[in-house]
Parts: sequence; structure tokens; C-alpha cells
Amino acid sequence: MTSCFDHLECPRCAARAPDTAPICPCGSPLLARYRLEEARSSFRRGVPPITLGEGFTPLLRARRVADELGLRSLLVKDEAVNPTGSFKARGMAVAVSVAAARGVRAAAAPSAGNAGAALAAYGARAGMEVRLFLPQTTPRPFVQESERYGARVTLVPGSIADAGRAMREALGPAGGDGGWFDFSTLREPFRVEGKKTMGYEIAEQMGYTLPDAIVYPTGGGTGLIGMWKAFDEMEALGWIGPRRPRMIAVQAAGCAPIVRAFEQGRDTAEAWLDPVTIASGLRVPGSLGDRLLLEAIRASRGAAVAVEDREMMDCAGLLGSREGIDACPEGGATLAAVRRLVRAGSLDPDGTIVIFNTGTGLKYFV
Repeated sequence: MTSCFDHLECPRCAARAPDTAPICPCGSPLLARYRLEEARSSFRRGVPPITLGEGFTPLLRARRVADELGLRSLLVKDEAVNPTGSFKARGMAVAVSVAAARGVRAAAAPSAGNAGAALAAYGARAGMEVRLFLPQTTPRPFVQESERYGARVTLVPGSIADAGRAMREALGPAGGDGGWFDFSTLREPFRVEGKKTMGYEIAEQMGYTLPDAIVYPTGGGTGLIGMWKAFDEMEALGWIGPRRPRMIAVQAAGCAPIVRAFEQGRDTAEAWLDPVTIASGLRVPGSLGDRLLLEAIRASRGAAVAVEDREMMDCAGLLGSREGIDACPEGGATLAAVRRLVRAGSLDPDGTIVIFNTGTGLKYFV
């Protein structure tokens, strides 16, 4: 079988990398590039998929919340209906599919919760051994879910960054004698390829127009990077024009490295010391994709916003009581950011705004 995949490329230094490279020698994540002219005429499957039915999530109109906030059009992309209850299923479906096709039999990752559960599920589907390293503060339902999928879970004091260090100390170099593969955020290129489908779906669901703003909860930032990449690909395919949504990254006030870098006009983000937030997916002190995130935000005339835990919990409750959407704290954070930006006059209430609920609230509130 053939595909339109061509090569891996560094978006920072434009170097072409081997297909199995994790990151560029310059330190940047790698992105997959395709023969898009060839893709115009035909799409052909190149890797047998490891799938649990991910994607094609609803884009729901939130009329009652929009009315309360004085918005003309508010849409919620509800990723909670994915397998394992979050958007992480998209990235792991593609990453595990590619790794399995290349013969990987052992997988590992540090995780704040949802990514680990998704790797555990898709790894089980592919017949892989899965090792997860989670912060000790990870809500218990995430741990239990991963163990039900057969993953071996190690709890680590500190943040996801500490969990990553513990993983490398415990397992040694990835791809070494142990033969394990590192599925950490942006340390392999195909989680981005899975996450970018959110951008393709929004375009399809909106008749190949794009909203005025996309408001996205940002920890590692793979989803925002992926959607930005998807829009460029769709323009190259002739499906959309050059107009882009404002990309608005939302972080927790207790862990906001991208927000701080954006406000300071920096191209990279320093690690956040002592990250604290109820939203496990936002408790990410640093991202390998910081430069790509900041570039996309600025190129789209977007913004980076930090919200308090009480705000995200209040807005998660609004999505539940007004719209019947069981939002996680990260999903509540996106609505909190919209409310704050509209009140500040930084977001047009007459535009079409898409927010993301990236996972189910059940894992937090049971």
C-alpha cells in the first residue's frame, strides 16, 4: 500500500529528517510533510490503522450560554465523546498505528492523565506493552482507567516534567536494548497528525469556512499546532482560502508559561516553577512546541489567556447546566477565557467562536 506521506521536516531550521527521528538536532519537534499535489486527486491508506472509532465529534451550538454572554455564535467541539473520553485518542490512534507498523512492541510516556489512558488503550489494541509515568496528584480515575487497559503505571512526585525524567531514568534511552518507544508530547511527529484532524473536522462541519476564533486549552499544545498545520494543508489542497481563525491559547493561572512568554513578547517559554491547577491537562510546566505555539498565536492575531481554577470550574458548570455538556476543567477554561476576553473588548462578540471541551468531566468529579 502507498500513501502521500513524503518526509519529516523541522519547522525551525527546515532540515529534512529520517522517518524514525524523534526530534530535530536543533531541538525542535518535527512535522510530517506530504505530497499535497498528489493528494489532491487521491487519498490512499498507507498504514494499517489501530482504531477505536475516534474522531468525528460533534460541533454543538451553545445557544443559552451564548445568550448569557452576549455572543452571536458560540460552538463547542465536544471531544469527550472520543474513545477514552478525550481528544488524546486522536493523537494516539495515529502515533500507535505508525509505531506498530514499524514494529514497536513496547511503549512509554509521561502523562497528566488523558494521554496516558489513550496510549494504554491503543497500545492494548496494538498488542504493545505500555509503561506510564504519572504525577502522584493525577486524579485516581485516570490511573484506574490506564490500569484497566493493562498499562503498568508508576506514580511520581511533582509534575509531568518530573514524570518524564523518571521515565527516562527508569527505562534508559528510547530505542535502545529495551526496544521501547517514547510517545511523549512532540517527541514523535504523529500525535500532531492525529490532533490536526480537529482542524479538518471544524472546516468540514462549517462548510469549509473557518470560525473567527478558536479557543483551545493548551498544555503541551499539540492540538493547536496540529490545527494550524491542518489549515495550511487545506489551503494547499484548495479546500479553503488564506483566512485563518484567531488562535487563542488558554492556560491555568497557576501554570501559564505560554501566556507569560506571549505577554513578554518572547519567542520561547521558560519552564513554570511549581505548577498548580485542578486541570491536570494544563499542569504542564513547559512545552517542546513553545516556539511553534507562539508563532501560530501571533500569526493569527490571536491571544494567550490565563484563567483561575474557580473560573474554569464555574464555566464547566455553565456548560453542564445550560447545555448538557459534561465539561472537564480544561473545557471550562476555554469558556472562562471567552467570557474574560469579551468583557475586556478583546474578542468580537459578533464573530463565530469555537471552544473546545477536550474531555469528559467524569474523570474529575466521580
